[in-house]
Amino acid sequence: MVRGKTSDPNRNTDKSCRKTGGRAGRRDRCVVPERISLPRFLMKITKMQGLGNDFILTEELPADPAAAARRLCRRRLDIGADGLVLVLPSQKADLRMRIFNADGSEAEMCGNAIRCVARYAKDRGLVEGPDMRVETLAGIMRPQFTEVNGEEWIRVDMGQPDLAPERIPARAEEPLHMEVPADGGTLPASALLMGVPHAVLFVDEIDEETIGRLGPRISSCDLFPRDINVNFVTRMGDDAFYVRTWERGAGRTLACGTGSCAAAVAAVMTGRSGRKVRIYVEAGWLDIEVTDDGVFMTGPAAYVFEGETEMETAAPDNI
Repeated sequence: MVRGKTSDPNRNTDKSCRKTGGRAGRRDRCVVPERISLPRFLMKITKMQGLGNDFILTEELPADPAAAARRLCRRRLDIGADGLVLVLPSQKADLRMRIFNADGSEAEMCGNAIRCVARYAKDRGLVEGPDMRVETLAGIMRPQFTEVNGEEWIRVDMGQPDLAPERIPARAEEPLHMEVPADGGTLPASALLMGVPHAVLFVDEIDEETIGRLGPRISSCDLFPRDINVNFVTRMGDDAFYVRTWERGAGRTLACGTGSCAAAVAAVMTGRSGRKVRIYVEAGWLDIEVTDDGVFMTGPAAYVFEGETEMETAAPDNI
């Protein structure tokens, strides 16, 4: 317990300030409010990345996960990452994933993060067998391990895409064919829910400066009441596309798993691609298959380092 000091033990603590001094030197004296200091502990962390989309994973719970994410994800000032991922017990599945963006906002789902969680859980014996069920705010996800080019990758059943305007949410009668604000006009886009909301824009070419300008503008425009992730997609060949993403809560990231799935779904539904799509990002590629049973994403997950950082202990009701 930390308290402000005062020379008057009988002062009225309902007032935050009181007058002191004589006529000539009258001034306000403010009482420092008391605060509860929670015990601190060394939180074990594992830094992982999926195609450059990087995360801090932990099985331990900080007192304030949102504040912890804002602190730990600061690049050059702390560990640095796109998000903080909590790997927790679940009453509905084998384990539970909570993900907090770099700005502290909590995301419903993250495709690259869930592959990292799957590898982490398997390597640490948190689940039995090669398959698992992971509880997220977007529902139960089912990662499976598979071999691609001699490497162990993770295939995830990402569920069905949702184009209902009220659930994305988007202020558009036909989200698959809508217009979003651009420089001095609008651009055609497709909006859908792939665990989290995404806008997909097919463009012939686009530079990073334009992405940095249009991304946040489209993401927070009035068409999307809860903001939206924005994916700029260019064709690389038959059934192959290059995706660059502006993520709500994280900004420009090197890859986005749900965004890659959303881009593949939009490409299939607008007649630009067959059902098996290769999505290229800056650090590699993902294979996406769009089926009647759902969308399946296959990609890698890798370790960066492990360590410890000092955090405040979680209060029991924070779980």
